Amino acid sequence: MKTSPLLRFWNLINQYKKRIRLIYYYAIISGMVNLSLPLGIQAIINYLQTGETTTSWMVLVVFVLIGIAVNGKIQINQLRIVEDIQQDIFARSAFEFAYRIPKIKQLNFDKIHVPELVNRFFDVMTIQKGLPKILIDFSLAAFQIIFGLILLTFYSSYFIILGISLFLIIYLIFKLTGPKGLETSIKESKYKYSLAHWIEEIASNTKTFKILNEGNLHMEKTDQINLNYLESREKHFNVLIQQFMLFIGFKVWVAAALLVLGGFLVFQQQMNIGQFVASEIIIIMIINSVEKITRIVETIYDVLTALDKIGYVTDLSLDDENGHGELDTTNGVSIEAKNLSFSYQDSENNILKDLSFSIKAKSKVLLKGNAGTGKTTLLNLIARIHTLENGEIQYNNRPASFYKLDTFFKQISFIVPTTGLFEGTIEENIALNRAIDNDYLKEIFEALKLTDYISQLPEGIETKVDSEGRRFSRSIIQKIILSRALISKPSILLLEDPLQFIDEEEKKSIIDYIMDPEKPWTVIVIADHQYWAHKSNQIIKL
Repeated sequence: MKTSPLLRFWNLINQYKKRIRLIYYYAIISGMVNLSLPLGIQAIINYLQTGETTTSWMVLVVFVLIGIAVNGKIQINQLRIVEDIQQDIFARSAFEFAYRIPKIKQLNFDKIHVPELVNRFFDVMTIQKGLPKILIDFSLAAFQIIFGLILLTFYSSYFIILGISLFLIIYLIFKLTGPKGLETSIKESKYKYSLAHWIEEIASNTKTFKILNEGNLHMEKTDQINLNYLESREKHFNVLIQQFMLFIGFKVWVAAALLVLGGFLVFQQQMNIGQFVASEIIIIMIINSVEKITRIVETIYDVLTALDKIGYVTDLSLDDENGHGELDTTNGVSIEAKNLSFSYQDSENNILKDLSFSIKAKSKVLLKGNAGTGKTTLLNLIARIHTLENGEIQYNNRPASFYKLDTFFKQISFIVPTTGLFEGTIEENIALNRAIDNDYLKEIFEALKLTDYISQLPEGIETKVDSEGRRFSRSIIQKIILSRALISKPSILLLEDPLQFIDEEEKKSIIDYIMDPEKPWTVIVIADHQYWAHKSNQIIKL
């Protein structure tokens, strides 16, 4: 069940309820201190009407000035608390994205472009910018309205009826227009991300759109998405205008009602001039507070929409962590599949159906089959990247569910054509912060014919790698990725076209190393090169 943006907001602030409670305490104190201004002015006017300068008059002036200073100090304290919350939200969100994205069930990515998913992180900034207005400005304005109306009731009981009607009107405004405003805000945000995603697609295919631009597809799609965004934005703006007009009418009604009522009470001698001036100051404060709330409404929509977008990421299900055992790799790992069946989401056809096979420990296996027979899917199932629907895979005669997923992953290496390099050093791309044996690393470099290349680099293994290894040849990229897979001394090595761009002679030498019967790992490889079949001791054909 989808969580509503409003509930997400409550869940967010619940994490900081102690700090937010303190902000509200400050807001209450600030609202009460602000009332010292009209009360002080009322008393000052009463003294001025006597025509004499008294000590009491000076004390009241000092009292009002102290109230202004105290209110300023309270606002500083509120800003400090909100700043701490903003920093915590940013850091917490960064770690949550970094933690969750690798652990999200892989099948969720079949219909989701992962970089587009990551773009949602930028909505954290929207939340950061919006929180001070919601927690400080909105709460202060709300308390000023409440305390102002309470104070007015001391002047006359008529103000009680007026205050109740004001709250009822504000409630009706938000009740009638709020859901529509949130709906249009979320729709607007949807097209915003669609546009960012399409521009990313253009950036990923610059050569295509540079050369084959006769049809101007990139501009036409940009125009269409942009049009959808602007239409949604206009609908959201119309809701804001509607709310703003209602608030303007509300302000006019409040001002008229309070001024007329105040004047009537003065004429009836139920209020003196000092009380009337004080009540007018309170009226101005209430009107200003209503105007402030009006301006904050758009920020509230932005924050709720941002939480909805970020929540889309946090709602994606993670890998199951039900296992408790650890894989014993002392004598290698055997793999046995029993009646495997698997289909992708929203697909009526099974990619795999009733598949069974057995692989002995330390075997070197070639996986063959025509396109679409499920070879890559089978690798994903063996690697436990996809979750089995029907059937069972056993490792050393125990079902996959017996083993803890995080410790199981430590025993395998997995390479598919989409495996790439990330921005960092060559060493970081190979080691991934794992402890490595330098002597074994040298052995791998020798086996993969990387030693001479690395030694020629000015910074050697500390050479910086661009995102996706843009400045490296495809053969070097494949060798670095293969080094990453081998350095952990895996017990299960799952490969798909790992040597596609490597020269023929080097390719055979590397295959000899990987498929050596003396190596402790169990290899399952998908590749067209015949030498893989020559070095295999088992072939599974789908």
